[in-house]
Amino acid sequence: MDFFSPNYTKGLWATKDMGKMLGGDEEKDPDAAKKEEERQEALRQQEEERKAKYAKMEAEREVMRQGIRDKYGIKKKEEREAEAQAAMEVAAEGSLTRPKKAIPAGCGDQEEEEEESIIDTVMKYLPGPLQDMFKK
Repeated sequence: MDFFSPNYTKGLWATKDMGKMLGGDEEKDPDAAKKEEERQEALRQQEEERKAKYAKMEAEREVMRQGIRDKYGIKKKEEREAEAQAAMEVAAEGSLTRPKKAIPAGCGDQEEEEEESIIDTVMKYLPGPLQDMFKK
């Protein structure tokens, strides 16, 4: 071994740091608990400041959004949903069941009449003897 080896310390191979790595006694800091508490408090304070900063930025953005909505006559999504819900409630007033969906034209009671008209149309194109058979 030469004198300039990094592990050579006055003839000793182990250093104070190596003893700690091997599970030796560590130096106890009497103020460690107090320092940790101060560190936790500083982290909480930073988090509160960050939240306040972003809340302020969001409030400014909302003011800008509202200005744009007012300028172009756009309603908020919540307002549109509230109006749609109010319209559904007004339509359902006095009804004990859920509101019916819109029935497209050609559906419902008209089906029976359409079936009869289809049969009549087919009967027109059948030869005379077959028409007599089906009428009976």
